[in-house]
Amino acid sequence: MRCHAGMDGCRGGWVVAIATDGADGGGTLRIDVARDFAEALAFAASASRIAVDMPIGLLDVPQPGGRACDRAARAVLGRQGSSVFSPPARPALDASDHRDAQRRQGAGLSIQTWNIVPRIREVDAAIDASMQPRVIEAHPELAFRVLAGAPLERKSTADGFAERVALLRSVFGAALPDLVAVRRAIGPSVLKLDDLADACVLALVARRADEGSACRLPDGDPPVDVRGLRMEIWYWRSRCGGSAPGDVGPCRRRTRARRAAQCRTLRGAG
Repeated sequence: MRCHAGMDGCRGGWVVAIATDGADGGGTLRIDVARDFAEALAFAASASRIAVDMPIGLLDVPQPGGRACDRAARAVLGRQGSSVFSPPARPALDASDHRDAQRRQGAGLSIQTWNIVPRIREVDAAIDASMQPRVIEAHPELAFRVLAGAPLERKSTADGFAERVALLRSVFGAALPDLVAVRRAIGPSVLKLDDLADACVLALVARRADEGSACRLPDGDPPVDVRGLRMEIWYWRSRCGGSAPGDVGPCRRRTRARRAAQCRTLRGAG
């Protein structure tokens, strides 16, 4: 049986979702929390592909809008593009605080980006170019956008979370655990509900990449950083006929009323 992993940084470390394909078409989806990225990789030792929501590969000099893959991801997401942060340039990675990072960066560095710098450091320390065929960068909002075929509510809202759970249920079926119960068992101070949903959809990106049905941003050969790391973000295009990075095909016509009905059903069952 093949398995695929999705990883998302959280308050307590890393959420790791491991999806195992069953021989009879079924499967399992297991969720753990690792203290650091090295432990997360150990949890996913048997995974044939791992998708991580954290930058892999950094610019030496900051560019407006960040890396080419960041700019391309924002173009696909449209009005939800603000969910894609520009990572720091490499000189800022070892800064002692936000002010020091801004000085080293020589350009603006948001506090949101600074807050994930410790996780970026962990990934950068653990990854080298030889691992990139197996460990890939992905963005959960790109994956959810393709699954939905249209923009979703913000993931931090109750409706937005319910929409994402409904989409995950359509893929993983009964294998998807009750994410509210999982968070309660692990501890609300350790992670947020959207961390769990993000890790699960990243496991799907890993599966699609392993099957050869995923693609990467930007189109063409991606830029490579000073450590030889490809700066790319993986996702997949809609099975409904999307052909360009921003095209989600006829699925775009799915109405918000239909998704809202799914969410009401989900909340009523909870």
